[in-house]
Amino acid sequence: MLDRKVDPIWVLKGCMILAICAFLFSVAGAAFMPRAAAQTSSSSSITADELPSFRNLDGIIPNSRDLPHVDFVSFIKNIARTTGIYAFINNITTGETPAGLPITIFGWQELLMVIVGFVVVYLGAAKGFEPLLLVPIGFGIIFVNIPGAGMGSPGIWNEELHLFEHQGFLNVIYNAGVGNEFFPLIIFIGIGAMTDFGPLIANPKTALLGAAAQFGVFATLFFISVANYLPGVAFNLREACAVAIIGGADGPTTIYIAAKLAPHLLATVAVAAYSYMALVPLIQPPIMRALTSKKERLIRMRQLRPVSKVEKIAFPMVVFTLSLILIPSAAPLIGCLMFGNFIREIGVVDRLSNTAQNELINIVSLFLSLGVGSQMTPEKFLNPSSLIIVVMGLVAFAIATAAGVLVAKFMNIFLKEKINPLIGSAGVSAVPMAARVSNKVGLDEDPGNFVLMHAMGPNVAGVIGTAIAAGVMIAVYGG
Repeated sequence: MLDRKVDPIWVLKGCMILAICAFLFSVAGAAFMPRAAAQTSSSSSITADELPSFRNLDGIIPNSRDLPHVDFVSFIKNIARTTGIYAFINNITTGETPAGLPITIFGWQELLMVIVGFVVVYLGAAKGFEPLLLVPIGFGIIFVNIPGAGMGSPGIWNEELHLFEHQGFLNVIYNAGVGNEFFPLIIFIGIGAMTDFGPLIANPKTALLGAAAQFGVFATLFFISVANYLPGVAFNLREACAVAIIGGADGPTTIYIAAKLAPHLLATVAVAAYSYMALVPLIQPPIMRALTSKKERLIRMRQLRPVSKVEKIAFPMVVFTLSLILIPSAAPLIGCLMFGNFIREIGVVDRLSNTAQNELINIVSLFLSLGVGSQMTPEKFLNPSSLIIVVMGLVAFAIATAAGVLVAKFMNIFLKEKINPLIGSAGVSAVPMAARVSNKVGLDEDPGNFVLMHAMGPNVAGVIGTAIAAGVMIAVYGG
């Protein structure tokens, strides 16, 4: 009996018959319930008015008497009013900024931001400009600007439960890790785990090129102060710091300092920073060629010496110790970066290192990008200040690139072994893209001249330099 095989078709048919029977019994019970209730009410003391759910004498569906009557024409009109087309044309939303200023958002403004979101997605997906970042940022912009979707809604505060109810999921993501600096620090751990500081250790003087790139950050502070004379533009020094740090070409650091000093500018400065990081291959080469001669671009550098494992293990601990002694405000960024690098180099926690390099940084980057995109709303982006931020971010990036090249040329005046000035442009923090651009420009001049490893020295030094610059700004203006 137990060994008997049962045809699966008969089993399926039996299940379907049982399901149909159960459905018929439920329908029959619901159909005869009003009649049974009416018969019961006639022999009891309960009046007909006390049983409204059992009577349907006026054609109204039971339990729906409080809902408005909707005929066919009203139904079509209501459906039309809930479409995105109607909202983009007629929607008007009023509210207040965090500073208490009144704001009005029109539907066409939301439509414009949705278009901006699709453009960002196109740049990432079709053009290959930092797709891991720009694609989710673009979708975050689109999501938050869909009228009526509520994906970026801050929710309603419940006094009894002491929490926000009905929050949009983008707002949850932003509050969970973007606005409180959590995601940028986690990303720094991943960056540290992926970074090899060997080229910097082998040629320490290239650290000066990473420091030189910070000229772009601090020079932009001056230009932003001058921009305050333009109509409709008013930046205080905290906001100026958040904009100037774009010159470091370091997205997580930009988000970190903006969240601390100017949260209302976070979306604009973050998108500008990541956009310029993606445009490194287009922005830097013309500047590099304009500031160097062909002879300088043909300089060949000697192969770097091997770096011992002890040096690689000691380096993150030494840098972290110096940061907490000298610049404690930069210790969170530098500490997370060096922690990630330390677990990479010691070789006894490969599982942690691999997780930080892959799954952890990928997941956090996804949420960080969506959270950044969720802040790109019309009242924050469609104003003169946002245009100034985009322009000044480009100025900061250009100055940082030029400063690195010029400092490299200045160093050659005193060095016996010349360095190729092209590696100076890698002093910005766009790792490893800036180093690859330096190498490509060098190969265009001499196909046998590989400067990639030499450019990685100032490139990783730029990450540290930008973190130090951010720490200085927070120490001065963060109080």
